[in-house]
Formats: sequence, C-alpha cells, structure tokens
Amino acid sequence: MPPDLKKSLSYRLSGQLLLAALALGLLLAAGQIAVERQQIRQAIHDDGERLLALFEAAVTHAVSRHRRDLADDVAMHLLNHPGVLLARVRDGHAIVLAERTRAETPGHPLLGANQRFTLRLSDPALPHEPTGDLELILGSAYRSGEFLASASLSLASHLAGALLLGLTLLLLGQRLLTRPLTQLLEHLARIEPERAGEQQLPRLKGHEQDEIGRWVERTNQLLAAIARQQSQRREAENTLQRMSQFDQLTGLPNRQLLQRQLERLLHEASRRQERLAVVCLGLDGFTALNERYGYQIGDRLLVSVADRLRHLDSQLGSLARLGGDQFALVQIAFEHSYQAADLAQQVLDALAQPLQIEQHAIGLPATAGIALFPDDGDSGERLLQRAEQTMSLAKQGARQRYQFFIASLDREIRRRRQLEQDLRQAVHNEQLELYYQPQVESPGHVCVGVEALLRWRHPQLGFVPPDQFIPLAEQNELILEIGDWVLERACRQLRDWHQQGLAGLRMAVNLSTSQLRSDRLPRQVAGLLQRYGLPAYSLELEVTETGLMTDVAGAAQQLHSLRRSKVLLAIDDFGTGYSSLNYLKTLPLHKIKIDRSFIRELPHNEDDATIVRTIIQLAHNLNMQVLAEGVESVEQEAYLLAHGCRESQGYLHCRPLPAFEVTQYLLTATRRQPTSLTQPI
Repeated sequence: MPPDLKKSLSYRLSGQLLLAALALGLLLAAGQIAVERQQIRQAIHDDGERLLALFEAAVTHAVSRHRRDLADDVAMHLLNHPGVLLARVRDGHAIVLAERTRAETPGHPLLGANQRFTLRLSDPALPHEPTGDLELILGSAYRSGEFLASASLSLASHLAGALLLGLTLLLLGQRLLTRPLTQLLEHLARIEPERAGEQQLPRLKGHEQDEIGRWVERTNQLLAAIARQQSQRREAENTLQRMSQFDQLTGLPNRQLLQRQLERLLHEASRRQERLAVVCLGLDGFTALNERYGYQIGDRLLVSVADRLRHLDSQLGSLARLGGDQFALVQIAFEHSYQAADLAQQVLDALAQPLQIEQHAIGLPATAGIALFPDDGDSGERLLQRAEQTMSLAKQGARQRYQFFIASLDREIRRRRQLEQDLRQAVHNEQLELYYQPQVESPGHVCVGVEALLRWRHPQLGFVPPDQFIPLAEQNELILEIGDWVLERACRQLRDWHQQGLAGLRMAVNLSTSQLRSDRLPRQVAGLLQRYGLPAYSLELEVTETGLMTDVAGAAQQLHSLRRSKVLLAIDDFGTGYSSLNYLKTLPLHKIKIDRSFIRELPHNEDDATIVRTIIQLAHNLNMQVLAEGVESVEQEAYLLAHGCRESQGYLHCRPLPAFEVTQYLLTATRRQPTSLTQPI
C-alpha cells in the first residue's frame, strides 16, 4: 500500500470505522451467544423435568411394589435419551432398585456443568411419607451441536451486520467528509500562493451550513485577506522600485535605471552592428533661475523640460534625468554622426523656446555633450561618463551648443581633474602668488594704481594660466578661501608701498561672484582697511558684469555696503556680458573698465572703435571714470586719450610683475601724485 494512502484521512477513517463496527459486532454476537447458551441450558433443564414427569407413574408403580424389573426397565428407557448419563431408582429406604449409567463426561466447555434432577416419590394415601426417588443426570454435550450452530449463525450474522454498518458508515464518511475535503484540497492545490485572491474555494452543495461550509467561507475570507495583503505588498514594492529607478519630480528614469537600459541597448546595437549616441544635456544658468524665480518654479521648469524631451525624435531609445539640471538621451538606429548632432540641435532649439510659467516667459538655454558607440566607448558607464565630461567642458567655453567627445577632450578632462586636486594643495603649500600690473594715467604716464593678478606656480607644470585654474576654484568652492587670501595679501602689499613713499597708489582687486554673494564681505573689507591703516578710496574692488547680473538686487545691496567702507567699485570686462544702462544707473559704481577684446584692433576695426567711443561717452555721462585694458601700442593709447579715456593698463606700460619688480618699477618711474585719488567722482 502506498505510504501516502496510509496517511490519508479516508484510509484512516475507513480503518477506524471498520474496527469500531467489528468490535460492535463481536460485542453483540457475544451477547447473543450468551443468551442462546442460557436458552440451551434452560432447554436441558426442561428436558430433565419432562423425563421425570414422563416416567413418574412407572417409577412410582415399580417402587410401590418393590419390583426391580420394572425399575430397571424405566432406567433402561431413560438411558436411551442421548443426554441422560445416569438413571437411578431408589426406594424409601434409599435402596437402589435399578441404576443405569453411560460413560460420564464432564460438562461441555461452552454450555457449562451437567445438570442433576431428582424426583421424590410418595404414596397418594400417605403423601407426606416418601416411598422412593428417581435421579437423573443430564449432560450438556448432547445440545452442543445445536448451540454451536446457533452461536455460529449469531456470530456470522452480527459480524455481517457490523461489516455492513461499517461499510455504510464508510460510504457516508466518503460522501459527507472525505470526498468534499478531497475536492477542497484539489482546489487548494490549484491556487498559486502569489495569486491567492484570484481563486476561491467553491461552496459545496449540501454543506452550506455545516462545518465544511463554514470552513470554506472562513478559508475564502482568509484568501481574500491574503490577496489584499499581497496587493498592498506589490504596490509598496512597485512604489519602492519606482522610487529607486525613477526620478520623483519628472517621472523619468534615473541614472541607475538608465545604465541598465543603456547596457541592453548597447547589446542590441552591437548585435545589429548599429551606432548609438549618448547625449548629456545640462541647462545653462539654472541655478540663477532658481534664485530669481524660486525653487517651485524651478521644479516646474524641470518638469516642462522633461515633457519637451519626451516629444522628441522617435529614435530615442531612452531618456533619463541624471540629477539637478542634467538629462541624458540615448539615440539608436542611425548611420551618421551628423544625425546625433541633428538630435542635439533639435533638443537645444526646443528648450530655447520660452516657457510660460505664471507671468514669466522663461527660456532654457542648454549645452550638450555627445559620446558615440562604438567610437568613444563600448560600455554604458564609459559612454555616459564621457558624455557628461564633454558637456562639462563645453560649458566652460561658449554655451548653448553641442560638442562631441574626442580623445583630446578626455585627456583634457583628466588634466583638469589632476589640476583640481593640485589646486587644493596649492592653497596650503604657498604655491599661489600675486603679480601686479601698473595702471597709468595719460598724458604724463603717471602710475596711479596697480591691479593684483593671481598666479599659480605649479611645481611640475610651472605657471598655470588663471583662465584654467580660476574656473576650477569657482566650481569646487575654493574661490572663497583663495579670494580671502588675495584680499589680505593685496592690502598688506599696498600698506608696504605706502610706507615706502608711494602714498597715492591704489590697489585694484578682482572679486569673484561667490565673494560678491558672501554676507561677510563688507565686514571683511572694513576689517582689512582698518588693520593695515589704508586711506579711503585706496582699495578698488572690481566685479564682472556677468557676476552682477546673476543677482542684481543682491549685488546692489552688497555694493552699497562696501561703499560705506569708502572703497572704489569698478565693473570689469564691460561690454562682454548683459549690458544694461539700468543697472549702471542704480549700482554705486565708480569706474568702467573696457575689456581688452575691444582694444585689440583699435583704431583699425571700426566696430570696436565705435563700441569703445560709446563706452567712454557712457561713463562720462554717468559721471564715472573709465580705464582701458590690454593697451599694447602707442597708437591705441593715443586713440583712447583723444576720446577721453585717460587711464589704461597693458604691455605698453608694463607687464604683470611680482611685488619686488613692481616696487622697482614704481620707485624708478616718473610719477606724480594723482589728484583723482583723494575723493571719487
């Protein structure tokens, strides 16, 4: 018998029912046999009584006449009975008149001991005087066959009845219990644990109100509860998965999901021998937009950017937000590199269209870096990294354009990273120096001031150009520490020069955008002026036009605070940024510095000449001083002087020099004390 059948409830129930039925049958049979045994013994007793009654008259006659022959005849006839073992006739004096015996056997083991019967004889005339007796012994064995047959029939009938009852109970158990439970188990086996709520147990006919029906109802309730829990768990898992793989603001895939998608797309592109492009997109000036309009509008701008990107070329294999204002696009199934350029330009043009948010029409200029498969890398991580690097480098130059990755750019990125690490060490290893370039007033070539210019003497690379390391310092927030060092060193040097007899000299120091935003700048400047005993208006702070325009209101507040410290304020590189007459009127500026890009081709380039004349006239109209940078020829100086620009700096006068050499230049050069230093216009 299979071991699983032995464990089944049906098998166990059948065995229990059959055993119970057999036990009941045996019990009933035993009771019936006991009754029949008693009946057989009663029958033997009745046989003895009948024999005594039957032979009473004959025995009485024989005894009364004391006739032994008649008594012996009676005994002989009695012995003919199969059950009689002893027949004895005695007179009144207990004298045996006749006795017949059969080999006496013990009582039958089932029917018990032999039975003895005695009939007392009396004379009718003398009823109280015994005349003799008749004694019989009846054995139980002669009725044993009858008893065994009756007992066997009773046992068989009761066992048959018990078996019939057991089978009946088994069939009822199969119908009412085993079969329903088996059906329910089959239904349970078909229910998938992870999809418990999709199927429920059927309501079995005839069991709606009994225990099985209630069990089914309760089980279905439990399955429904499990289904709800599974649904909530799947919803929570989906939410967690979405949070880990999708950007919560825009709904776009995040960097993690993009990298997985990119690996799949690269596998397909490699199998089909197709090209693939990764375009990394960064919004230009998004930080300034956040500060100007608020972060809520900034978030809405990012959502709008995502919507515009979703409606681009259908050949996009993936689109993701990398974080901040950076997005990534993956272009598939194209043949030529210019198609990737077309997509990048399409993106830039789409974002350049102003977005109308509340009352503001906001444009979103952007810069894109492009890396190609298989030209620039064969892994998703490598392509994405190179696209991001290319975009970052492109932002350092002219923005609002796209740029492809090339090997030289990769080398440039690695060099920039090394420079960034070295720059952090340079601040603490005293590798930074200040050079100074004289500012000359014409006619007479009187040196009225110097501009402090930062230099980095790298131990292996030599001098690193400022246009390379200053942007790095601004990106990694070293610019504040460097700016503090420059201000302190320049003020100390100016004090030394004043003590050497150059009392009328002023010092020009450039401020970074980060310094201009610092709340501690006015207190810092006032403290330096007091510490080194510098006279009023001997320190000139220069700010760039671009730095001013990132936050005009904040810059105006800072400049007014600085003016209370009695320093001069100049705008540097004027004309290269967001020129506006409005901020020139509202900001407390003393001087405009004409950028060297407009001086380089003077006086031969008519456009530059027109711009220079306009700037000079503008400064005069606003009652401001004007200085020209990058003057390298006498012809340029003469043109500037002829149109009202008296101050200039450039290689015509002196190149930037370290402090010792500038000191020699200042002490040996012909100079006179400028009257313009005593009080600004």
